[in-house]
Amino acid sequence: MMRISITLTAVLALAGLAACSEKPQTGGGIKNDAAPYAGTGSNFTQPGWKAGDKTSWEQQLKARQQYGQNEYTRTQSK
Repeated sequence: MMRISITLTAVLALAGLAACSEKPQTGGGIKNDAAPYAGTGSNFTQPGWKAGDKTSWEQQLKARQQYGQNEYTRTQSK
C-alpha cells in the first residue's frame, strides 16, 4: 500500500511539473502584405488621412505623436 502511494505521488508530481513547462514558440512572426500607409479599409480613420498616401500617413503620425501621445504637452496645456 505504501509503495502504491509513493508511486502515485511521484507520478502526480511529474505530471504537475510537466504542465508548468514552456511550450515552443514556433510562430512565423509578423507578415506584412502591404505598407502600413495603405490602410485597412476600415471606416474608423482619422479625418484628413488618405489611404495609400505616404506623406499624409507620416503627417498624421507626427501630429499624433506631438499632441496625442506626448504627456508633457498634454499637461502643459491645462
